[in-house]
Amino acid sequence: MDQPPSACPPADAAIVLGAAVAADGSPTAALTRRARHGAAVTLAGKARFLLLSGGGLRDRPSEASVMRRLALSEGVEENKILLEEQSRNTLENVTNSLEILAAQGWRRVLVVSDLYHLPRALYTFRRFGVSALGEWPREGGPVAHGLRPWLREAAAVPLHLARTEWAIIRRTRRQGR
Repeated sequence: MDQPPSACPPADAAIVLGAAVAADGSPTAALTRRARHGAAVTLAGKARFLLLSGGGLRDRPSEASVMRRLALSEGVEENKILLEEQSRNTLENVTNSLEILAAQGWRRVLVVSDLYHLPRALYTFRRFGVSALGEWPREGGPVAHGLRPWLREAAAVPLHLARTEWAIIRRTRRQGR
């Protein structure tokens, strides 16, 4: 994935894309990995703010709120954290985050997710006109989590691409272009 050169100014925000929250409200390994990496990126000065994106099931806290607790425990200042708590999938992570990006006047972001998920996430942010680079937790290397997430991702791509294009068409129509 793309890595910003060290001489680049910091991105406006690191956007961490959520993963599941366990039934007891605790973070899953994927959520913990992503949140900690987003916090590290922010604390290292690669991004000025941390936008945590992910909704939740009715009986559980939102992914974003669970990631917020993790980011605070890692040392990120509360005034540097924003939450997007409505999204249920990657496309909604992007479209709901667009509203926050626009409201804040942000144009450059680092998207934080697992390596297998980043190509789809980056494609979607860029397709909506956002200047986005990718960041991913390195522990264990690219296949540390097994083949299953890569296969799941491969199966998700065709439908996601169609949904993304349809969302862009609807957005363009709403904007009267």
